[in-house]
Amino acid sequence: GVAMVVFDEFHERSLQADLGLALCLDVQRQVRNDLKILVMSATLDVEPLARLMDNAPVVSSPGRSYAVQEIYLEEQAHSRLPQRMAAAIQLALRDNPGDILCFLPGAGEIKSCSLLLGTTGFGAKGIEVYQLYGDLPFDQQQRAIQPGPKRKIVLATSIAETSLTIEGVRVVIDSGLSRRMRHDQASGMNRLVTVRESKASAEQRKGRAGRVAPGVCYRLFSQHTHSAMTAHTPADIMDIDLSPLLLELTSWGVSDPYALTWLDPPPVAALSVARRLLIELSVMDDKGILTSLGRAMAGLPLHPRLSRLLIRSQELNLPQIGFDLAALLSERDIVRRGGPDHLNSGRTVDVVFRLELLQDWRSKGRCDTVADIGALKAVDRISIMLARMQKFTSKPKPYVPDSMVVARLLASSYPDRIAGRRDGTTDRYLLANGRGARLVTQGAICTSPILIAITVDGGEQGEGVIHLSAEIAEEIISEELAGQIVKQDVIIWDQREGRVVGQREERLGALQLSARTFVPAPEQMLPFVIQAIADSSLSLLARDDAFLQLQARVMLLREAYPDAGWPDHSDNALTDTLGDWLAPFIGGVTNSRQLSAINISTALFKQLDYRQRQALDELAPTHLAVPSGSRIRLDYCEGELPVLAVKLQELFGLAETPSVAGGRVPVLLHLLSPAGRPLQVTRDLKGFWNGSYHQVRKEMKGRYPKHPWPDDPWTALPTRRVKPNPKK
Repeated sequence: GVAMVVFDEFHERSLQADLGLALCLDVQRQVRNDLKILVMSATLDVEPLARLMDNAPVVSSPGRSYAVQEIYLEEQAHSRLPQRMAAAIQLALRDNPGDILCFLPGAGEIKSCSLLLGTTGFGAKGIEVYQLYGDLPFDQQQRAIQPGPKRKIVLATSIAETSLTIEGVRVVIDSGLSRRMRHDQASGMNRLVTVRESKASAEQRKGRAGRVAPGVCYRLFSQHTHSAMTAHTPADIMDIDLSPLLLELTSWGVSDPYALTWLDPPPVAALSVARRLLIELSVMDDKGILTSLGRAMAGLPLHPRLSRLLIRSQELNLPQIGFDLAALLSERDIVRRGGPDHLNSGRTVDVVFRLELLQDWRSKGRCDTVADIGALKAVDRISIMLARMQKFTSKPKPYVPDSMVVARLLASSYPDRIAGRRDGTTDRYLLANGRGARLVTQGAICTSPILIAITVDGGEQGEGVIHLSAEIAEEIISEELAGQIVKQDVIIWDQREGRVVGQREERLGALQLSARTFVPAPEQMLPFVIQAIADSSLSLLARDDAFLQLQARVMLLREAYPDAGWPDHSDNALTDTLGDWLAPFIGGVTNSRQLSAINISTALFKQLDYRQRQALDELAPTHLAVPSGSRIRLDYCEGELPVLAVKLQELFGLAETPSVAGGRVPVLLHLLSPAGRPLQVTRDLKGFWNGSYHQVRKEMKGRYPKHPWPDDPWTALPTRRVKPNPKK
C-alpha cells in the first residue's frame, strides 16, 4: 500500500534518515522494484546520492529568494564570542531594518549574549530579545518564532537553520560555529564539541535573511575561514552511538551491515562498540543473533538501553517507574541548570531526586523552583505514551521512588556505567568500561562508594564528567549482573612489600567489586617471582663477588672460544632464561628476603656441563702463581681483560706477560708498590722491565729503602719480603 517514500531535509544527515534510505533501497532491490524513493534537500551534494540510487534523475528547483549581502567581520583573537556577537548586533541594528537572527553554538553562549544585551536598554527602544534552543520550553520557542509588534533579536542555535521559519528576519549574524555530538569509540561516551560549521550550513543560515526582502548576513569570521570550511555537514552515522542502528539492522535480518547500500558506511570501530553494548545488554549473542529479549526491544521506539530498562521494570511488575525513568532519560533534563540555589541542589546529579520532583508535580500540580515545568510536562507526556504502547491505559499511579528499585533497573541497562569511587577522593570514579569520570559538581551528594553513571560526557583530558547518576549497592550488582561478574585469582609481586600477594577478586569489567587475600600454591607463585626478578634487572638476587667473577669468567671464555659452546651468561641472557637456570633453586620462595639468601653462584655453575666445569679452572683460573711463589687472585670484573694486581718485586725475572684462555687473553698487570699502590698498569711486562722500570726504581728506592730495587730486574730474585738486614 506504499507507492513512494519521501526523505525531506536529507542534508541534515540524521542517523534515522541514512538508515531509512538504506533499508528502503534494500526493499527496492529485493522485493519492491516498483517502489519510488524521493530525496529532497536544500544544500545536499546530490551527485553521490544520485549514483547511490542507481543514477536517479535530479530535479532542481532554485526557488525564489532575495539578494543577501555578505559582510565579513574579522575575528578578534582576544574577544569572547558573546561579546563579539553583542557588538555585531549593535552594528546591525544601527545599519539595517528588520528582525535579527543570530546563530550561536549553544545555550551557554546564548545566555551570556542575552545578559550582555540586557544591559543596553533594548526594551526601552522597543526591541525584544528572545532565546531559541532545543531545551527551551515549547511556549518560549513559539514566542521567539511568532511575529510581534516590536522589532526582535533572536539568539538561536542551529535549530533555526532549516526546520523553523521566523518571519520578519532581514539580518542574519552567523558565528560560524555549531555544537555536535561526537561518540568516543574508546570510552563509549558521547561528548558535545564545538566545531566549525560547513559551507552548506553557512549558506542555509545566510538564506534566512532573504526570505521576505533583501537582507544582510554578517559573518563573525574571515573570508579565508569561510573558504576553508568543509563543503557539507558530516553525517551523524560517522560520529554518534550506533547501537540503535545495529539493533534495527539485526531485527531487519541484516547480519552484515555492509551488505546494504549506504551513502556513508558506518565506521567499523563504532559498530564494534555498538555490538559489544548489545551483547552486554543481552540483546544479541556472541554470533550476532537476536535473543528473545532483543526481539522484544526492537519493537520499542527507544535507545536499546531504555528499552532494556522498560522490559526489566515489567519483569519486576513495576511498569510505572520504568515508564517514568525511560521518559526522564530520553527527554531534556527536568532540573534547571544554573538555576537558583535550592535545599536539594546537592542532589542535582541524582536520578531518584528527579523521580521525586515528577511525583511531587503530579500530585500538587506545581513544581519545585529547581524544576523546569515545561520539561516535566514533556516527561509526563512521553511516560503516558510509553504506557499506552505497552497497553497500559490508566493514568500514572503515584508511588514513592525506591532507590533500590531504580538501581536494579539501571543496572540492567547501564552495566558498563557502574562506577566505583577512587580511593582518597569524594567525586572521582572508575567505570566498568575502564574510563575515569568525576561528578559534574563537588557539591553533589553521593554517599555510596558505587554508583551508576547514567549521563556521562567525554570531558577533558580523558576524564569523563558525570551529569546524572544513581547510587547502587553491591548486592544488587551481584543479583542483576551475575552473568557478567568475573571471579578470578590475581597473583602479583608487591614491589612495596617485596613479596608475592594473592587476591581472590570479583570484577565487573575494569571495576573490582570485592577482593580477599589467599596464599597461592608454590607452583602458582613461581612465575611471578621469576618475573619480579626480571623486572628488577636481577637486583633482587644477591649477586656477590663470587657470582660476578664466575659470570665474567664464563663470558671471557665464550668470547675467546666462540665455537666451543660456552653459554651466554650476560645479564640480558640470564634475565631471559631465569626459568631455566634459577627456577630449580627458588621453589617455595615468596619474598625478597628469601631470594637474597639463595647462593646463585651454585645455580649458575650448574649451567655448565662436566667438560666446561673442568676446563673453567684451567682456562680461566681464579688465581695465578707468580715467580715469588705467591698465588694471586685474578679479577675478571675490572674491565675487558682480567686484572692481576701484584707487587712489582714478586715478578723479577719474568719476561712474558701472564695470560689465560690458553694464551689467547693477556692479563692486565697492576704493578704495585710495597704499600699496595699502583705504580704501573701494563700488559707488556718485558717492555716495562726494559723501559719505565728504571724511572720507577729511581722514584721508589728512596721511599721504600727496605725493599729491593735492583739495577737489573732480570737477574734479581723475585720476593714478597723486604731485603735481609745486613747487621743480622
